[in-house]
Amino acid sequence: MSDWYYSNTVLLQQTLTTLLMALSIQIPMRMGVFSFAGIGAFGIGGYTAAAAMLHLGWATLPSIVLGMLIPGVVVYLLGLIIQKLTGLYLGMATIAFTLIVSVVAVNGGDLTGGAAGLFGALGDLTFESILVVTVVVVAITQVTESGGLGRRIDAVREDPELASALGIDVVRYRRLSFLASGLVGGLAGGITTLLRSTITPAEVNFHLVVLALTVIVVGGTRSWIGVAIGSVVFVWLPTVVSFVGEWEEFIYGVVVVLAALFLPNGVFGVLRDAWHRIRIRDVRGDDEPARPEIVKAAP
Repeated sequence: MSDWYYSNTVLLQQTLTTLLMALSIQIPMRMGVFSFAGIGAFGIGGYTAAAAMLHLGWATLPSIVLGMLIPGVVVYLLGLIIQKLTGLYLGMATIAFTLIVSVVAVNGGDLTGGAAGLFGALGDLTFESILVVTVVVVAITQVTESGGLGRRIDAVREDPELASALGIDVVRYRRLSFLASGLVGGLAGGITTLLRSTITPAEVNFHLVVLALTVIVVGGTRSWIGVAIGSVVFVWLPTVVSFVGEWEEFIYGVVVVLAALFLPNGVFGVLRDAWHRIRIRDVRGDDEPARPEIVKAAP
């Protein structure tokens, strides 16, 4: 077990950072906000953490915290500016925001390293420390998926007019979704950058939007569990299909198409539905022996 752990540490770390990055997209989606601003926050967080370590001489933890707070504020302000947009227009605006982050990085001079990026920002991160951070984020996300808060968020997504009639401040929830997206995206970017010790403008581009979206589609949009499943699939799949060589990307495409066609709620949706069917069958099985007794006693 220890040999497997040490030989796959990089993949385990990548799974956690991919989970955090995809959560920055999934959180606003659960509130009905079709936003990809979390990917822009990923880039801002990565550059901020690297710049804090290289230019200011900061340690790992404060660099990551700064890399989380700055994109959180920026994305929240972005949400205030584009809050009247919905659907496709909102998605395009937030994709444009991500591309703007990449352009600013290219033209950032010594602060961002220009087109070459920043190198040498290696933090003292371990898999255990990243796991703790991820667990905390997931625990907070779970709170928003259950209980009264979860039901209010579902109402905001499914029927904003009805939610407003029930006294739920829909605008406030959607604004907070931008803040959460920026914080989580910046956290993912800071951790990823300090693990790799480098970040370039090419790494903060549309391909990250595609990766995050496919992770969510395959795993499931309604819960962090689906995002975790999708992250495992797309991080570990290359190790499984590496033997196909140049057909690797084709297999990725096939997986995404099949998931979209046959798994509209993702892998987690299938597992959840199967669990519900099993529970219903067990409940009916427990009730059946009692029914004859009730019928006999009725006369």
